[in-house]
Amino acid sequence: MRAIKTKKPFGLTICLLLTLSIFAGACKSYAIDWQELKGEHFILYYSESKDKDIAKDILDRAEVYYQRIALELGYPRYSEFWTWDKRVKIYIYPDRNSFLKATDQPSWSHGMADYKAKQIASFIGSEDFQESILPHEMAHLIFRDFVGFQGEVPLWLDEGVAQWSEEKKRHEMKAMVGGLSRTDSLLSLEDLMKLDIRLIRTDKGVYIRRIHTTKGGEGVLLVSGEQLIKTYYLEAVSVVGFLIEKYGSDGFATFCRQLRDGKSLEEALRFAYPSHVSSLKELEERWRDYLEKGD
Repeated sequence: MRAIKTKKPFGLTICLLLTLSIFAGACKSYAIDWQELKGEHFILYYSESKDKDIAKDILDRAEVYYQRIALELGYPRYSEFWTWDKRVKIYIYPDRNSFLKATDQPSWSHGMADYKAKQIASFIGSEDFQESILPHEMAHLIFRDFVGFQGEVPLWLDEGVAQWSEEKKRHEMKAMVGGLSRTDSLLSLEDLMKLDIRLIRTDKGVYIRRIHTTKGGEGVLLVSGEQLIKTYYLEAVSVVGFLIEKYGSDGFATFCRQLRDGKSLEEALRFAYPSHVSSLKELEERWRDYLEKGD
């Protein structure tokens, strides 16, 4: 199942993708008398009358996040997108224990999402849910609703989009990526493409990864599993942020649309950014220049 890890590496929450499996039936396996609030694009379920104000606030924020995320990603507004019977369902359990029991999540989980059923689940009192987990999971849903599951969409791109949606953390994430760049601790984009971070199950041991140095040479990086995971997620959000900030939301939407339609990553880059990026190598060069200039 997909879960959100709440440990705070580098001083902020990194939301880890464990699997893409769904949590179908998660909201049925635990007997709760749900109360319902409806918005334009969401239906929110909560159980305790005393939590109505919190539930209303979550629903209002979800609607604001929806507009911002869709606009930033440059996705088209097509008819009945997340409206009426296509609205996303948000389940807010009364406490952590009921959430864990219903969803069978690990004890550290604070939230989860089902891409295909378009559902998000958390609980009253979940730390960082409204500011971090909610926009993160919504970005996953919006992104996958647009690109689907058929094209060759890199895992890092999916995670980078979700991390980028956490607007309040962008400055801190940019600073951390800048630090990794200055110390030649970034993975090469070629390595990022090949790495399936879901296979890194332990923070023990040493991993050897390929890097490109700031002087243009090649080298290797020795890192722990924990450091590798942190670097992967920070690098993913940084590349996504670079593409959106440097070349605009419309260009990013075109890039993602090409991936959805079956283009390879380099083909999609050439189509979306014909005057700027023609290969993965050139993307890395321009992205590193962006980091060095602190744009």
